[in-house]
Amino acid sequence: MAIPSPDSSYSTLQQIRTKVRRLTRSLSTSQLSQADLDNYINTFILYDFPEHLRLFTLRKTLTFYTQPYVDTYETNTVNSDDPLYNFNNKYISVHAPIYIAGYDSFFSQSREQFFSIYPKLSATRTTGSTGDGVTTNFTGTLSSVPVLMNSVSFTSVGADDIGLVVHDIPQTDGATGLPTTTGDLVVPGTTTSLGTIDYVTGEYDFDFPSAPASGEVIYSQTVAHQVAQPKAVLYTENKFTLRPVPDKSYAVNVEVYARPSDILDDSAEAPELSQWWQYIAYGAAKKVFEDRNDMESVSQIMPEFQQQELLVLRKTIVQNSNERTATIYTEQTEPGVLNTGW
Repeated sequence: MAIPSPDSSYSTLQQIRTKVRRLTRSLSTSQLSQADLDNYINTFILYDFPEHLRLFTLRKTLTFYTQPYVDTYETNTVNSDDPLYNFNNKYISVHAPIYIAGYDSFFSQSREQFFSIYPKLSATRTTGSTGDGVTTNFTGTLSSVPVLMNSVSFTSVGADDIGLVVHDIPQTDGATGLPTTTGDLVVPGTTTSLGTIDYVTGEYDFDFPSAPASGEVIYSQTVAHQVAQPKAVLYTENKFTLRPVPDKSYAVNVEVYARPSDILDDSAEAPELSQWWQYIAYGAAKKVFEDRNDMESVSQIMPEFQQQELLVLRKTIVQNSNERTATIYTEQTEPGVLNTGW
């Protein structure tokens, strides 16, 4: 008789449903509806599972591509084909190493560290225009370009010494959700566009909310930069910031911990790894008991829940145990050859 090997037929959503019903003594849909049961299962998979365990299986490589003159990349909520689509929810954490165009690059999660290396120094210049107490619209071209996104503002002084300010908000393409090289100019705290700024050419056209007083100078505050192949990445606030600012498209490869995929409502669907199914069933049952405020039943299944957690974690432990501690010898790729530096 052939011995069956592990596969998805032993770990389908239907198998998980059955085990959860047995564990929670809810064999009837009148006790626990199918929809509620699937919600418990998928809630555990998506939210509890990845926080309990960081598994080797869930560590993946994310690749996205830079755009010329664009330094910041974040979740895309428009184009599902973009690698950064729904990034905030699909991935739990980001880790070094990070490679840009294949080169090992500096990676930081500290704004203090990153911007001490690549400071954002704003230069204040006169635009050559002055107020007359009537005119609100101003156009022209910045003298130093290109300028950094999210770092452009125009200021002046209006009647009764009231400060006037508009600053930039980068635009995104409506079809792709990718940043463009044009920004909207808005009053701080608002999103209504009063004009535009071209980050590459420096051309601007905007309206102050009220006219600058007669003789008051119109100033620009910008951060000029030079584009090149990026060599460093800052990851903070779920955004990637690159320096130098890219001059063209480069592949950026970064390691991430991905959230497990839900099983939705297909009874034949299975977890990404068949071994997980019993752990998921115990986790879902635990959530059912918690919602029923049945803490005695929670305590009864906890030993087996923890045992299943250890079994699921075992593969990651064994895999990581094969990793050698970094020393001067670990980068040798040829057996028996020692690079002594002589």
